[in-house]
Amino acid sequence: MAILDIKYIDVYAVFTILIVFGLIETLGGLYGKKSIRSKNDWYVELFSTLHLFVIIKPIIFFSTTFLLINLLPQFRNEFSDSTFWISSLVVIFGDDFLQYWYHRKAHKWTWLWKLHRPHHSSREMGVLVSYRNAIMYYVLMPNIWWLAIVTYFGLYQEMIMAIILKQIIVTGAHSEARWDSFLYKFKPLHPIAWVIERFISTPATHFAHHGKTADDGISNPDGNFSNMFFLWDVIFGTARITRKYPSVYGIPDDPDDDWKSHLYYPFIKSNKTDSEIAV
Repeated sequence: MAILDIKYIDVYAVFTILIVFGLIETLGGLYGKKSIRSKNDWYVELFSTLHLFVIIKPIIFFSTTFLLINLLPQFRNEFSDSTFWISSLVVIFGDDFLQYWYHRKAHKWTWLWKLHRPHHSSREMGVLVSYRNAIMYYVLMPNIWWLAIVTYFGLYQEMIMAIILKQIIVTGAHSEARWDSFLYKFKPLHPIAWVIERFISTPATHFAHHGKTADDGISNPDGNFSNMFFLWDVIFGTARITRKYPSVYGIPDDPDDDWKSHLYYPFIKSNKTDSEIAV
């Protein structure tokens, strides 16, 4: 697909998707006077987004290429002649499968949870919530390294396809645009909704993951881990589907840590003694 060879097409696509969903949220009043998003939240979201795209991803791709050129020079672009759609499925499903398990373990392993915790400290949803993570969380994220590896082996277009498709689904799943609510309003659309919500992440299923407590009968903070394909939650028994949205988001007993400790833990720790990231 020639369009995928356009220089920086992934950057244009990612920011176009963020802007479109962001405009929908803005017109819907998300960032108005009723917003509970603090200045600290904005710092976390904006700086984590910039770190990921401007620093972390380029470094991971460069270092992976440098390492593989020295270790496996004979395999560079080895799979460049592969059938596009088959290799795309391998890249896309490989990426999302790795992130599902990484994300799931981030809710089980204390040290990794502390890096993922900023993602859940947000008290309202929105397009940039998907980038709320400590810097080290992204450095260790296996699916970013996976995309760098497959690119080295010649699957550049497939990598771009994976990034764009995932950006659409993940942004849509975090956005207050709540595009899936349309499917729930009309009974004839319910069979379509049944298929969609079991295949990809939707606002209803992913908002449930961000809910503050499972006691509300909607939230599933220790489940609904999928990023692009909700299929993983269905297969591995971590799915909860209610077609409803939580009314309260965030983490229990949130001490409201400073943005610097959120992003740079464990190098900068919280000055709140009751915080999980104070030690």
